[in-house]
Amino acid sequence: MVETILIPTDGSEHGQRAAAYAIALAEREGATLHALYVVDTDEFGEPALSSTEVIVAEEEDRGRKVLSAVAEAAGRRGVSVKTTCCHGIPEETIEAHADEIGADLIVLGERGQTHERREGTVTRELREDDDRVVTIGDI
Repeated sequence: MVETILIPTDGSEHGQRAAAYAIALAEREGATLHALYVVDTDEFGEPALSSTEVIVAEEEDRGRKVLSAVAEAAGRRGVSVKTTCCHGIPEETIEAHADEIGADLIVLGERGQTHERREGTVTRELREDDDRVVTIGDI
């Protein structure tokens, strides 16, 4: 039985399909859904008093919008969702968050916003390290 599902998302097309799948699965199983957006500190660094701070703030805003869309879609299906926007190295942060919430499944898109034709790096690393990972590709 699946009780807790984590949907890490970047708002990409594959991420949106993965979110839809996770929402439907949570509805069917009566599971709790957790949506996670990670601001990639490998890519952006941590904000300081510089132009990086502006970029990171924009990425946080984008993350909150992505999470809001997931929560809205889940709400239409009667699925409760907890959202988290945080900073970190995506694959490490996703796995740590999954452990923290006791996720039975981690549902994510096969590719993210930066990989249009091949499996994403985060997806590949999580699939290699964690047997809870379910990837959603071209459906």
